[in-house]
Amino acid sequence: MWVVDLRVKTRIVGSSSNPADFGEYAGPIMGSEQLSELHEALGESQRLGFFGDRPISEVIEHATSFARALDGLERSDGLPVEVVDLGSGGGIPGLVIAYMRPDFDVTLIDRRTKRTDFLHRVVMRLGWSERITILSQDVSVLVASDPRRFDAVVARGFGPPAETLEVASELVRAGGRAVISEPPAGDRWSSEMLTTLGFDRLSMTDRVVCFERV
Repeated sequence: MWVVDLRVKTRIVGSSSNPADFGEYAGPIMGSEQLSELHEALGESQRLGFFGDRPISEVIEHATSFARALDGLERSDGLPVEVVDLGSGGGIPGLVIAYMRPDFDVTLIDRRTKRTDFLHRVVMRLGWSERITILSQDVSVLVASDPRRFDAVVARGFGPPAETLEVASELVRAGGRAVISEPPAGDRWSSEMLTTLGFDRLSMTDRVVCFERV
C-alpha cells in the first residue's frame, strides 16, 4: 500500500510578496483514482528504464516541487498557462504537473521515440490528450519554430545548468518562469549567467530552483 500526499506543506525561500513564495499548495488537484493511474503509469515508465529506481512515491513527491513553483502563474489573456517539460523522458515532472494542474496545457518533448511513444499511450489512457502535447524531436526544433511561446519551462535532468537555462531563455516569454531540478547542496547559478540569459531568481529549495524571465 503506497501513500503520497500531494498537498504536503512546502516553504520556499523568499519574501512573502514573491509569487513563487508560498507556504502550502492549495491548487487544483484531480481525484485519487487519477493519482492511482498516474502511479501505475510511472511504475511502468520506471520498469522500462526511463528513470532510476527510487520509490515512485518519492519520484512523484519530488515532481510536485515543480508544480508548486508555478503557483500563481497566469496569462493576461485568460488562456491556459502553457508549460513545456524539456527532455520529458518517462514523464517526470510533466505528467505530475498535468495531474496537479488540470488548468494548464503541458507539452512533453523528448527526441527519443521510444519514450514519446510511451507518453502517447499514457496520455491517452489518462484521458489528457486535449491538454497535453507530445513532441518527438530535438528541443532546437521547438526553439526555432516557437520562440518565447511558453509561460513556463521545467527541466529535471535536461543538461548542464547553463545549457538548460539558455534553452529556457529561448522558449519562455517575459514574465514567465523556468523551474530546474537542483542538487541538495551548492549553488550552480552565477549572477553573471542570470544577467546574460535574462533571468531573476525567484526561489530555491533543496529540490528545485525557480527563475523569472525579465
